[in-house]
Amino acid sequence: MRFVALLAGMVWMTGCATGATGVPLGGRLTFENLRYQPATPAAMPRPIPDEVEDSTPKRHVQPVAHAVVSRDARKRVLTTARALVGQSQMKVAGRTYPSDCTGLVEAAYTQAGLSLKGAAKPGDNGVTALYRYALNHGRVYNGGRPMPGDLVFFRETYDQNRDGRRNDGLTHVGLVDDVDKDGTVTVIHHVKRGVVRYRMNLSKPGVGKDPDSGKVLNDTLRAPGQGHSFALTGQLFVAYATVLPGSKPVAVAQR
Repeated sequence: MRFVALLAGMVWMTGCATGATGVPLGGRLTFENLRYQPATPAAMPRPIPDEVEDSTPKRHVQPVAHAVVSRDARKRVLTTARALVGQSQMKVAGRTYPSDCTGLVEAAYTQAGLSLKGAAKPGDNGVTALYRYALNHGRVYNGGRPMPGDLVFFRETYDQNRDGRRNDGLTHVGLVDDVDKDGTVTVIHHVKRGVVRYRMNLSKPGVGKDPDSGKVLNDTLRAPGQGHSFALTGQLFVAYATVLPGSKPVAVAQR
């Protein structure tokens, strides 16, 4: 029992898509119709926090009352994240961070004077804790044009509880790097092979590669394997979030 409890604690502390594919596969839709085969009895589903909030109007809280955010916070976040692309370990300014998706976010935001900790509730994994922080200290949104430096949350990127079912809730997080004119978002995030850039287009979430231009719109975020099917970035997207100073998102095609 102690061993099981230890494993559960490890999952709560990380909760990131370390099982995500490390190579963007672009337009590979061959596996889209593979059936999801449960391997064990269903575990308790992990709901996304804003889907289970009560009807009480949410109180908007200004970002980070307990920390001094630099005026160039967004620039610092982006500079740090971009410098880590291609790296497998998260080491910034002499400090080592966890080598997973939450470690990348923590490393980038720490350089801007922001700590995204303190909002976790019992049972939260690391990604859900970040999401809950954004709900309490910023703005979570899924429509509009995101700003570089904002967070991007995904669900079911891997079978975190290993029960063979899609009930893991939030499992992955990245940072917006850039947004093309057609709405294709470049995301910086940490996968198996390290920090990489993937693409995502929410106006065409099920399209890997544009058949006319050949441009990759959505990279493969969940590769096919035992207990899970192929899925693209746009298909696993949950929401954007910002806790940084800056203008509001500009309205564009909504998912």
